[in-house]
Amino acid sequence: MFWIMITIIAVVGILTDTYTRNKKIDLKRLDKEIELEKLRLENYDKETEKMKLELEHTKQLLLDTHSTSQSGK
Repeated sequence: MFWIMITIIAVVGILTDTYTRNKKIDLKRLDKEIELEKLRLENYDKETEKMKLELEHTKQLLLDTHSTSQSGK
């Protein structure tokens, strides 16, 4: 009976340790996913800002071209 109790305690300890390790791995994975999502959002914001600047630049070029062609008439 004593050996059965020792075996049960050992098995429960091993299972608990495995469960704890898996949860720690899951937490690390979630942290990495959050970090990746933050980087994606930052990249999206930068690309959006770049596109806004390019659009403004193109708009200004068109306005300059239009005003130049009108002043030449």
